[in-house]
Amino acid sequence: MAKPNSDDFASKRHNSFHWTRKVGSDENDDVSSHNPLPDNTKPLPKHNPSSSSSSTAITPKRKLQSFAVSRLRSVIASLSRARPGNNNSGLGSRVVGTLFGSRRGHVHFSVQKDPTSPPAFLIELATPISGLVKEMASGLVRIALECDKAKEEEKEEGEKGRRRHGGGDKTKAAVPRRLVEEPTWRTYCNGKKCGFATRRECGEKEKKVLKALEMVSMGAGVLPETEETSVGGGGGGDVMYMRAKFERIVGSRDSEAFYMMNPDSNGAPELSIYLLRI
Repeated sequence: MAKPNSDDFASKRHNSFHWTRKVGSDENDDVSSHNPLPDNTKPLPKHNPSSSSSSTAITPKRKLQSFAVSRLRSVIASLSRARPGNNNSGLGSRVVGTLFGSRRGHVHFSVQKDPTSPPAFLIELATPISGLVKEMASGLVRIALECDKAKEEEKEEGEKGRRRHGGGDKTKAAVPRRLVEEPTWRTYCNGKKCGFATRRECGEKEKKVLKALEMVSMGAGVLPETEETSVGGGGGGDVMYMRAKFERIVGSRDSEAFYMMNPDSNGAPELSIYLLRI
């Protein structure tokens, strides 16, 4: 029996070993080609320098947009406050106007939304109520109340200058004073100067007079003098009053007019009151 050659056995073993490795490598390649990466295995994102530059470019745009929106809101708020018939006083085109005062006192003029609401505008004129009654008996009465707006313009110019030079709050618009909030007025009755009128807060005596007139929608009369209803600059006597509906016309934020609505008269209103800021 021939003895096997050791060299042949080694070569066969070597060839078998290489075949196994080759088959295994082919199978691994086939499996890797048919089995992609799992879903939870995501490739790392590549760094794109253009994306970072675009994000830095978007950030200032967003800041500008937010600034523009805030600025627009402030402008709309200031316009809504200055829009005719849409101010904080809540007055519409029809208001209740009341002239009252003691016989020997001064005239008080009150403007209300309705007889039960607090007065949105209350002033005391230097004209005696007896003199106003005489003027109204003789014909039409025109009362002009004027005030200056120089101080307000200086304030607005100062605010604009500070905003122009980078000072102050740029997003906050200056809110002008409403016309009915002016403290002092020059008074003219039918073209004649009649001193000054002063804006008043509604005190206890004025509240009691208006409370007593809540049921009166239109008319004139006298309230008996009491300690509670005595009004007027150092005056006395019974309280004379005249109440009527007034048509309110707003020309601008510097001009308003109140025209008494008299259903018995087809001509011009018997009483007109003008507020002017010049």
